[in-house]
Amino acid sequence: MSVKIFAAIDVGSYELSMKIFEVSKTRGMREIDHIRHSIDMGTETYGTGKLSHDRVEELCRVLKEYSEIMKAYQAADYKAYGTSAIRESKNRAILLDQIEQRTGIRIDVLSNSEQRFLDYKSIAFQGEGFQKIIENGTAILDIGGGSIQISLFDNDTLVSTQNMKLGVLRLQERLHHLDASISHYEMLIGELVESQISVYKKLYLKDREIKNIIVVDDYISAIVKRRENGSDIRGFADKKTLDQFTQDCRSKSLSELARSFDMPEENMPLLLISMVLLRNIMNSMGAEQIWAPGVTLCDGIAYEYAEKNKIIASAHDFEKDIIACAQNISKRYRGSKKRSETLEGIALTIFDSTRKIHGLGKRERLLLQISTILHDCGKYISLVNLGECSYSIIMATEIIGLSHLEREIVANVVKYNHLEFDYYEIRGSLSSLDNDAYLKIAKLTAILRLANGLDRSHKQKFGNIKISLKEDELAITVDTTEDITLEKGLFGARADFFREVYNIRPVIKRKRV
Repeated sequence: MSVKIFAAIDVGSYELSMKIFEVSKTRGMREIDHIRHSIDMGTETYGTGKLSHDRVEELCRVLKEYSEIMKAYQAADYKAYGTSAIRESKNRAILLDQIEQRTGIRIDVLSNSEQRFLDYKSIAFQGEGFQKIIENGTAILDIGGGSIQISLFDNDTLVSTQNMKLGVLRLQERLHHLDASISHYEMLIGELVESQISVYKKLYLKDREIKNIIVVDDYISAIVKRRENGSDIRGFADKKTLDQFTQDCRSKSLSELARSFDMPEENMPLLLISMVLLRNIMNSMGAEQIWAPGVTLCDGIAYEYAEKNKIIASAHDFEKDIIACAQNISKRYRGSKKRSETLEGIALTIFDSTRKIHGLGKRERLLLQISTILHDCGKYISLVNLGECSYSIIMATEIIGLSHLEREIVANVVKYNHLEFDYYEIRGSLSSLDNDAYLKIAKLTAILRLANGLDRSHKQKFGNIKISLKEDELAITVDTTEDITLEKGLFGARADFFREVYNIRPVIKRKRV
């Protein structure tokens, strides 16, 4: 494959950033330019819900310049993503259309979980450094303008992720509202952060020992990189080094700090907020060192592009992380692991045996697998309203690696496994889902219902299940010595919806052991 030029654009809360990459199968991915423009969109959005006319003018002007730079590099492709400042705008649709009409650049808006997953991918693609650090207890602290994300690793696998509205711009806005001086930042931020971090620690850390924190941000990473002094270990800093940074922030003026860190003076308040955030979280977790690899969202955008186009591949199994997150959610809400494993085995066997008739792919198989893991999470709240409660839990809980739409598909599949199915024509304008998503929900729900019908007693009676598709019949052959009167008696209702969706009649056939 010949070398391609790709541009990644991050329309962030306080900066417009574009990286230009060379990508090829032989040489992988190489950054050749990085253009940045400071623009504080987050403060306006978080404060008023909209961008001012002047800010929109500035945004369009800079994006036009970026468009010209892409042309100069002869970029074959680009991807532009907006984050929380765009995501939380009240007039988002109008704003995005105006930007595209005036600049020719289409901006897609990332959900929080999608944004953090791209950041996470950019870290994972660092290779051996990443794999080595997650061998011990590790947390990723992703500091953004609107919020922070804390993600935990357990046995090399990402098991949980939580978002908190403690972003540097949002905190700065609160401090301005309090008319706080720089000298009071540390105390006030500590008080704002402590309550949320203490709750997080009780809910998610418990007996976990966190030794390392991987930091993704725009300021701490920069000063760690500048202070390495030729060290062979790139991006690492221990607690002593961070204490020295903090002491510098306490004792020096903003202009002195700017000279010391070789950074613009206007960035110093945000650096101070980031540093206080990091210090509070390190102290709460008892972490000993940080790793700041210096990656940005633009890197994640480029890795996503290269991965989708089969230009590069990661040694890390991201799908395993998504499944582990779902399993951790199920555990939190007292889900039955044994029951989930049984459902998963049956449902995936049905999925794999019926590929010719459902036309779904690998990604939908993953969504079905997650649905089986979370199938009963709502019982933690109500045994009567299991479907509705399960839907609410899934929609309120981030599963890193899934888009908002994918999470909504999973939530609906789990919901309609327990409730009467709502048809698209009836849902009408009440639904935000398009026809394609609706059909995926119907197909996956039919499979999950059928799998559920084969274990209605929750006693895992079938040791082995074989499925064969013959014309208009799906033959399900089971090996068992158990009494399956209940399963056979209640199977019909579950099988009816499968037949409606696929026009295939499921039949249980018993093979005695």
